Amino acid sequence: MSDESCGVTITPQDDRYPGLVEGYNHRFTGRPELIRRVRTTDEVVAAVQDAVDTGRRVAVRSGGHCFEDFTASPDIRILLDLSPLSAVTYDEEMGAFAVGGGTRLDRLYQELHDGWGVTVPAGTCFEVGVGGHICGGGYGHLSRRDGLVVDHLHAVEVVTVDANGRAAAHVATREPADPHHDLWWAHTGGGGGSFGVVTRFWLRSPGPFPAAPHQALPRAPRRIRRADVTWSWETLDEASFTALLRNYTDWYEKNSAPDSPGRHLWSNLIVLHRSAGAFFMNTVIDEDVPGAAELMAEHLAAITSGVAAPVSVEEQVVSWMDTWMPSYSWPSDPAGRYKNKAGYLRTGFTDHQLAAVHRHLTDPGYDNPMACLVLTGFGGRVNAVEPDATAVPQRDAVLKASYSAGAWTSPDEDELHTTWVRRFYQDVYAETGGVPRPDDVNDGSYISYPDVDLADPAWNTSDTGWQYLYFKDNYPRLQRVKKRYDPRDVFRHALSVELPT
Repeated sequence: MSDESCGVTITPQDDRYPGLVEGYNHRFTGRPELIRRVRTTDEVVAAVQDAVDTGRRVAVRSGGHCFEDFTASPDIRILLDLSPLSAVTYDEEMGAFAVGGGTRLDRLYQELHDGWGVTVPAGTCFEVGVGGHICGGGYGHLSRRDGLVVDHLHAVEVVTVDANGRAAAHVATREPADPHHDLWWAHTGGGGGSFGVVTRFWLRSPGPFPAAPHQALPRAPRRIRRADVTWSWETLDEASFTALLRNYTDWYEKNSAPDSPGRHLWSNLIVLHRSAGAFFMNTVIDEDVPGAAELMAEHLAAITSGVAAPVSVEEQVVSWMDTWMPSYSWPSDPAGRYKNKAGYLRTGFTDHQLAAVHRHLTDPGYDNPMACLVLTGFGGRVNAVEPDATAVPQRDAVLKASYSAGAWTSPDEDELHTTWVRRFYQDVYAETGGVPRPDDVNDGSYISYPDVDLADPAWNTSDTGWQYLYFKDNYPRLQRVKKRYDPRDVFRHALSVELPT
């Protein structure tokens, strides 16, 4: 098979190579023999076929934002770079927006907004590629209003490899009668890199076939009311800090039903380590929602109730695309090294968990102003969907919790920072074996924030495997899809769906 049929081939001797193997997390930089920059589905089929025929392990990268080494593992010999597949168009026959598998979220938002005035409830880290984001479930600031991204996924085009080692492309839709329906379902939260290479997504909300493109997806907000709230660590003792966190989680417990008026409001509480001096909360709501200003004020009043500490609030109404959208990307360093962990919350933290959060974020023996706990609004319309309707089973959670050691740049500091965040997480979940084992409070973790520690008995001392933490009762069905579409386990990584035994 000629290299030309497999896309643009880049070797380690090429000046472009270093920039294409470096991703978000500089703890992991791959050294593949070849990078294939694929521009069409046919080129993906050819590139995958070449990898299978030559016995070389292949991995696929959409945006390069993976937290672990799934596209940079040392045994990966061929890396498929999907970035040229970035077109966003309206498919009249599908009645859906066709989105290339290498499209970044910033481009997706811009194209949908400028072309049709619509949007999707995807993430706020705009350099992320849709490939991993959508396949993992995909959520963001509009999810409480509109559900997960996968709740608007109509179809996928996937290159898979059969038992005979032959690569081929399939289009799978959410239509129950589609013979590839299960392949579509697996990509509604089963994670990337387990079944094949997604070359194209079609986005269309459930309901009747749209009469016009602007009816195919949710309306994009015209203007956003935004509040940036800051607290100084110096003004908060443990009791006040604990009350603030409890107030925050209480508000989400009370305002996360699918039809709650509070579903229109989303906030992100970013609790930086005490060495940062302060921490903050970002809150947004569509300005056209009746009573938007009052709802935002009630939200802040509920969080600060009984907390004897001054708070700084900056509030403004801004245009959605031009002003608000670029400002919520995850803080990142061009040469940053990261270790991130996650968990879903069905209710607020337990007393033990609150004490553990305060203990680690005020640890005087650790100095890292980027280390943090992030509590992100969830629930609302996310929870209007049954847990087996998509591959995402966490459909009654109210918050997502992210634990991060922030960004550092020296490999010499890897052990210091990874050990801190691992012990932080282990302590928060000490009551459930060091992991967010599903119970009345916790509900497992999020596959698009992958954490290989969940598969390590040194850090997961519970009786619950990583498979259940991510996928719960949906995992056996994912395994059946794996057996049908990737029986040779061509597409794999440390947390990929396993073939059934």
